[in-house]
Amino acid sequence: MTEGCIRAALIAAMILVLMPAFAEEQDELTVFVAASLTGAFGEIGDLYQNATGETVIQNFDGSQMLRTQIENGAYADVFASANKKHMDALMAEGLMDNSSVITLLTNRMAVIVPKSNPGEINDLADLAKPGIKIVIGNSEVPVGNYARQVLDKLAADPGLREEYKTKVLDNIVSEETTVSLVVSKVALGEADAGFAYVSDVTPLMRSEVDVIEIPDENNVVAQYFIGVLRESEHPEKAQSFIDFVMSSQGSEVLARYGFAPVGAGASANAPASAAA
Repeated sequence: MTEGCIRAALIAAMILVLMPAFAEEQDELTVFVAASLTGAFGEIGDLYQNATGETVIQNFDGSQMLRTQIENGAYADVFASANKKHMDALMAEGLMDNSSVITLLTNRMAVIVPKSNPGEINDLADLAKPGIKIVIGNSEVPVGNYARQVLDKLAADPGLREEYKTKVLDNIVSEETTVSLVVSKVALGEADAGFAYVSDVTPLMRSEVDVIEIPDENNVVAQYFIGVLRESEHPEKAQSFIDFVMSSQGSEVLARYGFAPVGAGASANAPASAAA
C-alpha cells in the first residue's frame, strides 16, 4: 500500500471514529407546541439556541393535532399542550415521562372583532343577534372547548336569556383546528367575531382587531402543560429546555405575549393528572 493510500485510510478511520461524537453534538431538540404559543415559543427557542448552541426545531399546531401525531409515532422531545385533556391522554398512554409534566402557564378567553366591526358587536349580548358571523375552534381544540365553557357560563347569567347559547351557536359559520385560524379569519374580516385567547391579541394584532372582554365570573382559566416525551433520545436536553422556558427569562417572554406564566419552582408545578 502506498504512503498516500495509508494516509487516506487513516483519515477515513479518524472520520468514522469522530462521526458519532459529531452527530451527537449536532442532535436537534424537537418541540411540539400548541399553536397559541407560536410567537412566545418562537422567541424563547431563539433565546435558548443563542444561550446553549443547541438546535431547536419547533412544530406548532393545535394540541389535539400534536397529540394525534405523537400517538401515530411522530418523534418529539418536548410537548407543550394548551389544555389538560390532551396531555393527560398521552400520559395515560405511557407516551410522556409523567414525572416531568408540569403546569406551564394560564390564559384567559376573549371575544375579538375586526377593527371595522361590520357586525356592530359592542358587547357579549350582541353575539346572539341574527345574522352575526362567528368563528370558533372546534370542540376538540382547547380554544374551542374553552369557548363552549364560556358560553355555558354566559347562558346561566341572569342578564342574558336562556336561549343565548343556542343563538350564538347558530351564528357560527366556521369551526377551526387552531386558534391562529380563528384570529386570522376575524382579522381578515371573514367573520364578525371570534373566540380567542387574551394572549392572541398581540401588539401586532391590535391594529387589526378589537377585544370585547369576558367578565371573570363568566370566563375560564385555560391551563397549559409541558413535559418530556418518554421516547426522547435527549431527555436531559429536553428538561434543560423546559427549565429555560420556566426560568425568569422564559417567563418574561411569556408574560410579554399576554400569558400568566407559572415560573420555575412555583407550587402550581404539578403533574397534569393532579391539576384542577
